[in-house]
Order: sequence, then C-alpha cells, then structure tokens
Amino acid sequence: MAREMTWNQRMDRRLLTDLRKTIYRPFMRAIRDYALLSPGDRIAVCISGGKDSMLLGKLMQLLRRHSEVPFEAVYLIMDPGYRPEVRARVEENARRLELPYTLFESDVFEVAGGQDEHPCFLCARMRRGCLYGKAKALGCNKIALGHHYDDVIETTLMAMLHGGQIQAMPPKLKAANFPGMELIRPLYLVREADIIAWRDAFGLEFIRCACSLTEAAAVDESASRRQAVKRLIARLHDESTASAACSWTRCWAGNTGASGTAFWTTTTTLHGDDLSGDGDGV
Repeated sequence: MAREMTWNQRMDRRLLTDLRKTIYRPFMRAIRDYALLSPGDRIAVCISGGKDSMLLGKLMQLLRRHSEVPFEAVYLIMDPGYRPEVRARVEENARRLELPYTLFESDVFEVAGGQDEHPCFLCARMRRGCLYGKAKALGCNKIALGHHYDDVIETTLMAMLHGGQIQAMPPKLKAANFPGMELIRPLYLVREADIIAWRDAFGLEFIRCACSLTEAAAVDESASRRQAVKRLIARLHDESTASAACSWTRCWAGNTGASGTAFWTTTTTLHGDDLSGDGDGV
C-alpha cells in the first residue's frame, strides 16, 4: 500500500510536474545561465515573509535535494520591526513550508521610518546591510533574494522615470562593503503571475512589506510608485499585444496558401516556448 504524501510533499511534487514549466524550469535556467551556484557555496536564503521569498525557500530546498553541485543553505528571517501578529504570520508560514529558519532582529523600520525623504530606499539599503552582516557571521558567502522577472523590469523603468538613469537589477552582484560576499537572484526569470498562481493553488496567505508606509499604499495603491509603474507596464503590454495581433492578421492575410503555412510554422517556432530551453540540470 502506497504511503500518502504530506502537504509539503505534494507541493514539491507539483513544483516538479505541473508547475515545472512556469516556475521550476525558469528557476533552474537562471541558476545555470547566470552561474549563481558553485560547489561549496553556503547561501543565506533571505525570507522576508512575502510570497516571492517563501517560494524561493522551497525552490532552494528542492535544489539541494536534486542538484549535483554540493552546497549548503541557511534560511534567514530578519524582523526589522514587525508588529507581533505580522512576525507570527511570517514564522507560521515558514514552519508550514518546513523551512528550518534562523531569525534575528533589527531596528530598520524605526530608523528608516524617521526619514522624511526616500524612506523606502533607506529601508532597502539597511535591510540588505543587516542581511549581509548576519549571513557573513553565519559563515555564508552568498545571500539569495526573491526578486523576480517583473521586479527587474519595474525597477529598471522606475530608475529611468524617477531617477533619470538606466540602472538594471543584475542576477548577481558582488557586495561592495562585505568582501567575499555576493548577492544572487534565483527567481530572475520567474514571472510574478506564476508565483501568485502557486500561492493561490495552495491557499497560502503571505505578508506584504508590513511597514506603515507600504500598508498605506496597500489601501490606496495610487500612493505607490511601483504600483503606478505596474499599471503603466500592463497598459503598454495590452497596447503592444493588440498591435502585434493586427500585424499577425495582416501578415497571415498576405501569406495564404502553402507559402503562408510555411511562414506560420516558422514564425511560431521562433516565437514559441522552444526558446525557454528544456534543460533543468545543474
């Protein structure tokens, strides 16, 4: 008689089967293509409590089990000043996902919240510095953050619109102030919509940023620059999709018959899923 799988085992199975194409394969492609993993790495997987970092934790667990490259992972949760109920939710979700976490505290929210200008920028820098410092103290040489494909696009566009500069979010980055440390982003090629689909498929509820400023933005999303950029990208996507559909229609109408069939086959191959690659191994 087959033993019934646990809830976490079912999740792992789905990540490797029906969610493989949308989540696990892009994750593995980023690991491979950007050389994010090396033998002997000790990686601090940083868990903020949101959907992205929690999924990253599960994927790094799977990677440890299936990768031929030996490495260690530490699951690191920083409490930057959460309210008690928020911290309890973060820890509860980590336990539910069976992530053996290490938790430490900082005063990031208190310090950054006292700034009148650019508190989110200061908060992000302080949080990263605290994570680097704790990770190094635990013997890690890398920290892994949960930034995904959409974060990369949005951050690049925000830098252009609000900072007047072209500043990308790279898949890996050497730490300037922590010699020997490196930041990696294994979710670099995973779309946010697919992370949301994973979250909803398992009925999970995660926190957002949980500071007072972003909680206000959650009530009024127009208060957030990132939300405004998300809406702009969505509108541009809809417009470009409509334009592309018209172009395909005109192109198909002008290439009917045998030659048109050959054209359609060639172009759909070039623009289809074949470009994502099939290799999952590391």
